[in-house]
Amino acid sequence: MSLKSAVGRARGLGSAKEGAGHFWAQRVSAIFLIPLSLWFAVSVMGLSHADYATFKGWMGKPGNATLMVMTVITVLYHAHLGLQIVIEDYVHCEAKKLVSLIAMKFAAVFLAVFMTVSILKVAIGA
Repeated sequence: MSLKSAVGRARGLGSAKEGAGHFWAQRVSAIFLIPLSLWFAVSVMGLSHADYATFKGWMGKPGNATLMVMTVITVLYHAHLGLQIVIEDYVHCEAKKLVSLIAMKFAAVFLAVFMTVSILKVAIGA
């Protein structure tokens, strides 16, 4: 039992003034994903029966490679924001929370770099 008043116990537990920025980043990335997802779905349907040479020629166009990299990075950023909220809200052990957040950030960065290099390798033909 604490001798602090209700206001004293609540002080410092309020808003960290970061939630609104995170909220808007998630919404803006979701809005960016709408046209990118539509482009990706149409592209996949158009290339469904293509061989590797056709796909490589398609990916070699700068617009397609750029949109593919933008799609990958936006998806991973949006997923990172969503998973961060889930971990912060539902993992109560501080050590597990910290390890989970670090592992999730590492995985997102690793996947972003790996996928971007893979896309550029196919697009450039190196």
